[in-house]
Amino acid sequence: MSALGVWEWRRRLRDRLATGDRVVGTFVKLPTVDSVELARLAGFDVVVIDAEHSSLSDRDVLGLVRHAAGIGLPALVRVAALDAGEINRLLEAGAVGLHLPMLRTGAEMQGLRAATAYPPVGERSLSLAHPAAAYGMVGLDEYLRREAADPPVLVGQIETATTVDPLDEIVAGLDVVFAGTTDLAASLRAGGQDRTALPGRLAEIASAATRAGAAFGAWSATAEPDQLRRLGPAPVRYLVVGSDLQALGSSLRHLAEPLYADRPVTLDGAAPSRPDEPR
Repeated sequence: MSALGVWEWRRRLRDRLATGDRVVGTFVKLPTVDSVELARLAGFDVVVIDAEHSSLSDRDVLGLVRHAAGIGLPALVRVAALDAGEINRLLEAGAVGLHLPMLRTGAEMQGLRAATAYPPVGERSLSLAHPAAAYGMVGLDEYLRREAADPPVLVGQIETATTVDPLDEIVAGLDVVFAGTTDLAASLRAGGQDRTALPGRLAEIASAATRAGAAFGAWSATAEPDQLRRLGPAPVRYLVVGSDLQALGSSLRHLAEPLYADRPVTLDGAAPSRPDEPR
């Protein structure tokens, strides 16, 4: 990673989001740098390393971030919780930004800001002994100036039918207000509403993003037009499509389908044998 790479990537991402250009990424859940390489070759703008819904270890996540930086692909990380120490390590490794899931209060948003910004804006601990600062080759004053000018890209995930604080209070200061559609649908269902309530909630989230001057983002299983229309009429300027694990599973099923077309796949993932076939 070049000494100034992370700041340039942050600036470019913000510029694209501000001009209405769609930024497209995918979740990386598998502990192999091949996923990052393949995402870059596929043409994705970013990858989102998933430290929330995966079996990735801390070491795996840091390694994937470092590899993405090394091949020139901006990497954000979806953290499992607001942990200032973990966040600092990820940013020092070269993450251009963070996803914070299940954002429901203004205090959580303030905590995210505090963990990602140096004093006096935040409370992030300072060191130059890391890749993002070229291991000290970037001087302290220059490093702080660049961090202030191009801070980490912040993506807040709204994934519940209701929030503790008003949406406008929660999303202020975010670069992307991200609708976590899977958890959102489950939350609506738990509250006694069906999927017909989802478009209305998505519209509320998109409107809050607009008022905050942030981009509206969302996850979609595919980039097919029918799938994207389900996200509502608001332009989705930050789109995360599927994941490496999803793509692998889909491809394996496609390969196996001609062999087992007449036999359904069971929940344990195996094609059941015919009565006359030994197992």
